[in-house]
Amino acid sequence: MGAEPRIRVSAILRWHDRVLLCRHEKPGKEYWLLPGGGVNSGESLVDALHRELGEEIGIDEDVPVEGPVAIVDSIAPVRSFAAKHVVHIIFAGDLGERSLDAVTSHDAAVRGHRLFTVDELDGVVLHPP
Repeated sequence: MGAEPRIRVSAILRWHDRVLLCRHEKPGKEYWLLPGGGVNSGESLVDALHRELGEEIGIDEDVPVEGPVAIVDSIAPVRSFAAKHVVHIIFAGDLGERSLDAVTSHDAAVRGHRLFTVDELDGVVLHPP
């Protein structure tokens, strides 16, 4: 048996008619994630989400969120290099009129950010799928 499932909170953050995603890279591959991350022991889901939004996109004030709006799990094959089970708890929020000019990450894994229209998401490698 592998390790216990990891809990990851994230948010579908809307800004006008677009969705904010974080760019990540692994050797030779680019992929996109909803902003968010792991929940620490003793931390509520919403507190974890707000902490992660501060780390990944530099938004320090609390973004109002709804949900969870979806729960998805991803299980890597046992024989894979990094076999793991992640439970993704997804919230939704609206960035309103916030300026996104100052969006910066304090997380070394995040390589950038971008706003996507719904139509553009068809061509994006998004995790979890």
